[in-house]
Amino acid sequence: MFKGFCVKRIARAGAIAALYALTSLIVFPIASGAVQFRISEALTLLPLLFPESTVGLLIGCALSNLFTGCAALDVVFGSAITFLAAAFTFLAGKLIAHKTCKYLVGGLSPVLFNAFLLPLIWYLCYGQLEYLYIVQVAFLLVSQSVSVYALGVPVYLACLKLREKNVKGFGG
Repeated sequence: MFKGFCVKRIARAGAIAALYALTSLIVFPIASGAVQFRISEALTLLPLLFPESTVGLLIGCALSNLFTGCAALDVVFGSAITFLAAAFTFLAGKLIAHKTCKYLVGGLSPVLFNAFLLPLIWYLCYGQLEYLYIVQVAFLLVSQSVSVYALGVPVYLACLKLREKNVKGFGG
């Protein structure tokens, strides 16, 4: 029982990592850089349902940053921001019972952490920002909000529905 449970969680984390990296690579020209739109960030609400997705998001982000040629510090710290945001999203899922509030609050950490911290990482890694810090924050607030809320909420709700129906692979 326990062995199958662990294998399922490891497989789910791997699938989330692969899906994150693949979706980032498919839209690479718009998924990287000062003005970016990562549709893979739609997966950042999954920690509300699956704790193992925090590790999947970390690995997926690291792989996509690595494959797109980011600086080593960007791979490490950018991925760490994704992991930190995922951990906070997971905590929101544990602390909030109301379904709508859960994903509204849970989505704040990937939006805010990425918007405010990524430009700092980029400055650290590349020595300058393409735009003023506050302009980059604004770009990221918009693109992250679209990815997390417009794309991620339907993904989250679909996974929640499958889990509630007890579809194989979407259980605990």
